[in-house]
Amino acid sequence: MQHIHKLTFLLISLLIISCGPKKTAAEKKADETKVNVIKQNLATTPSFKTLQGRLKGSYDDGDDSQSISVSIRIEKDKSIWLSAKLAGIISLAKVLVTPNRVQFYEKINGSYFDGDFSLLSKWLGTDLDFNKVQNLLIGQPIYELKAKDYEISSTQRGYQLSSIEKATIAKSFLIDLLSFKTKAQQLNRPEENQGVTITYDDYFGEESYGMPKNITIIANQASGTTKINIDYRSLEFNEPVTFPFEIPSGYEEIVIE
Repeated sequence: MQHIHKLTFLLISLLIISCGPKKTAAEKKADETKVNVIKQNLATTPSFKTLQGRLKGSYDDGDDSQSISVSIRIEKDKSIWLSAKLAGIISLAKVLVTPNRVQFYEKINGSYFDGDFSLLSKWLGTDLDFNKVQNLLIGQPIYELKAKDYEISSTQRGYQLSSIEKATIAKSFLIDLLSFKTKAQQLNRPEENQGVTITYDDYFGEESYGMPKNITIIANQASGTTKINIDYRSLEFNEPVTFPFEIPSGYEEIVIE
């Protein structure tokens, strides 16, 4: 009797599967393309252990604009350190980001922040963590790409991966047709009138681990639009790096409300 029950269950299962919706040849081809694009994009991830170099950064929120010289150091998956100077001479600020902590101080107003990723998330209008910040800086999607979560389309601009279902955050990623590097990523929170678009204009060659040359970040919020440009000027890899950081005494703490 148990064997009959098992056989009946098996037959019903097979009938359910066989009667379910079947994908067309075009849909199967799209799925194969999507899996390959995601795999190839992941393979472009820079594989260095440490990075140090300089970049030029600019900031414009409509009311204030600033251009600064920044030294950057990264120990992959462990630490990101930034030291900003005005005109390459006047020390302005330092930032140290680790997987569980964000520390920051700036000298003009004598203020500092020591806490989680809430301050960075507020500035860009999207939830951030260490991996997302690191991926942003090295030219990779800040959200993990899983084939089941995205639809794919192909245009002259590249492969477009767009989130399938309506979610709190609508995600879209543009992948280069030939190199499979990330050309752009866009995150939107329609209900909160927030969105951020990140574009990568060009990349270095293999000698610099395929790092991006230029990054443009445009963050839109109800209060206005902020534009940040990052231009890497010189990069060295796999050399010993240190992360000197100490918040000066007497500085006022930045509190996130």
